[in-house]
Amino acid sequence: AIPAGTRDGSTLRLRGKGTAGIAGGEPGDALIEISVRSHSVFRREGNDIEIDLPITLYEAVLGANIEVPTISGRVSMTIPKGSNTGDILRLRGKGVKSQHGPAGDQRVTLKVVLPTATDPDLERFMETWRGSHAYDPREALRRAT
Repeated sequence: AIPAGTRDGSTLRLRGKGTAGIAGGEPGDALIEISVRSHSVFRREGNDIEIDLPITLYEAVLGANIEVPTISGRVSMTIPKGSNTGDILRLRGKGVKSQHGPAGDQRVTLKVVLPTATDPDLERFMETWRGSHAYDPREALRRAT
């Protein structure tokens, strides 16, 4: 059995499972190096798990309660109103279980994703909204350069 929290590159020692010793001596230990493949959704950082979570524009603006995959199954998570791409939410204790101490957390990075097809209703709304709510998200970049 591989202990919980085992990291890529770790070595497991199987006592007495190696080759026989010289002149009929006791068998030595077998050393097994662990190689962990990457996952298509989850990334490991220490005992924390990281994922990018696509959300809709309306979930970001209005907030939502959605299902999120974790390494131990799906859980419900609240997206706060006014969330933005790059915001990071934490699911405490949903990371890798540790041999020594508590499990890590899962960090969820939000990614607002617009529909692939242009929506005429959304375009009309944005034209109207832009006229009375203009803002410049790149203002800080201009001041810095």
